Amino acid sequence: MERRMEEPRRRWWRFMRKFPLPENANTDKISAVCQDGVLTVTVEKLPPPEPKKPKTIQVQVA
Repeated sequence: MERRMEEPRRRWWRFMRKFPLPENANTDKISAVCQDGVLTVTVEKLPPPEPKKPKTIQVQVA
């Protein structure tokens, strides 16, 4: 007796999801991984801007 087994067909869909990123998102460091049907998107933050140093102005008194 011979039995033929077929691999079940896998279904796939194309989808797109858009969402706004915060201003401090580093768009050069975005990565995505799909594992076990779960899509994980990782977005790194930019380092905080350096605080501005106060500017010293000399005032001449006449």
